[in-house]
Amino acid sequence: MRPPSLHPAAFPSVQRHPLSISTDSPSAAGWNWQQRLFRRELAAEAVAAETVLSQVRTPRHARVEAALFVAEGPLALRKLTQLATLADVREARRLIEELNEMYDAGGSAFRIERVATGYKMYTLPQFAWWLDQLHHRQSALKLSPPAMETLTIVAFRQPVIRADIEQIRGVQCTEMLKLLMDRGLVRIGGEDTSLGRPYLYETTRLFLELFGLRSLDDLPMADELRRRPEQPVEETEEDQESAGDEAAAGETDADGPAAEDETAESTAADSGGSADRAAA
Repeated sequence: MRPPSLHPAAFPSVQRHPLSISTDSPSAAGWNWQQRLFRRELAAEAVAAETVLSQVRTPRHARVEAALFVAEGPLALRKLTQLATLADVREARRLIEELNEMYDAGGSAFRIERVATGYKMYTLPQFAWWLDQLHHRQSALKLSPPAMETLTIVAFRQPVIRADIEQIRGVQCTEMLKLLMDRGLVRIGGEDTSLGRPYLYETTRLFLELFGLRSLDDLPMADELRRRPEQPVEETEEDQESAGDEAAAGETDADGPAAEDETAESTAADSGGSADRAAA
């Protein structure tokens, strides 16, 4: 006896759900795969959300954030630890990292960066246009092209004397150096050992802070542009010995005629003295 058909058409009273897909259809495997992938994405988002929620903003985070927000310049970790009453500098560094993670996860406009010898709170570069429109600020970074060119030479060639700067630019740089020193971007770092002992110019810590640099090694293409001119090749011991032999030979040749003249004069003097004694 043939078993009854189990096809849905045999049960007209049973209505299929409009979104149901038959497991016999070719797209069933693809549908199941999409469902599994969607579940995985939801699970990953849930884990990320739990991670963000687990980093609850504590009073310590708030103290660090407030200290960096009102500080006029970068704060060293030790100073920040004292202001925020933290355990040690390691805790301060950890709190800064957690704050940056919170900023990134929440789409904040702020970020804490290390600059010069401390940490400072900055706004992201994409918000610079709106900040300029709001405050109409006259930053120390707004320099004329000649001043910026002079500052670039000092930054990459420091310590450098004024004559070398003028040789690179092709014009006098006295006024530009004075302007940069008045802005606090350049200072006199010492004196050169060359003739006249000219001043050596170098950048200041304010330069690093304004440009957001930890050190001069963070300058773009620092390895290539800050490379010093190659020093002359030192002579080897063999070259020095050969040069010494040549110099000694030259001295012998130069002293030869003079020595012969001195010998002849002394011989003549001895002969004259013997003749005088004989006449006496």
